[in-house]
Amino acid sequence: MHGSGEPLLLLHGGLSNADDFGSQTPVLSQRYRVILPERRGHGHTADVAGPLTYDVMADDTIAFMEAIGTGPTHVVGWSDGGNVALVVGVRRPDLVKKVVTFGAGFSTDCYVEGFEAYFAPDAPSAGMLRDEWIARSPDAPEHYDVVLEKTKEMWFGDWALSTDDLARITAPVLVMSADDDAIRLDHTCALFEALPSAQLAVVPGASHLAPIEKPDLVNRLIVDFLEGDEPVELLPLRRR
Repeated sequence: MHGSGEPLLLLHGGLSNADDFGSQTPVLSQRYRVILPERRGHGHTADVAGPLTYDVMADDTIAFMEAIGTGPTHVVGWSDGGNVALVVGVRRPDLVKKVVTFGAGFSTDCYVEGFEAYFAPDAPSAGMLRDEWIARSPDAPEHYDVVLEKTKEMWFGDWALSTDDLARITAPVLVMSADDDAIRLDHTCALFEALPSAQLAVVPGASHLAPIEKPDLVNRLIVDFLEGDEPVELLPLRRR
């Protein structure tokens, strides 16, 4: 944990770890008590038997929040962390104050063409992901292949939140993406439209890694949203 004040949960992406929030944690911890859990099979947390799913990881996150007694909490989720945040918002709206998602999806039909190629055995990114996982995981190095296959089944399998599910999220949500994200922009817009109380931000000239590429802009958008009140608009249409 870092900082003090209202609790703020940062949920990392798939095949990733809490260190990826290195550009967000120092800024957010000036205002909040920043909590950085690492999910099963990720970072310093061992894998467990059984499939890796968003539902399972949401259950783990809810149990974690209850165990440490966060109460209603701001939740910022990047990529898979954003998906998990959405499921938590559906299941336990009482635990969520505001939600920020970056590069999140509400179904597995969300990726741009070519995304899966980044995880081919000969892709340059594949070795980097493996090395970072091995450097942190308490599991044996060869278990990375097990976690990778579980993750790919989750990403490219059959999972979705319905629009009725999303309508049950009562917390305000900032839906963030990059203009060259791994998640299709039309999918991001559909997520924005399906949420009862949402704002939308698209980071220009950036990719799925925008929190690393453009941290100042991403951090400013997060803080403005978390600390702001209801939008005040001169020409409201969607929110009139």
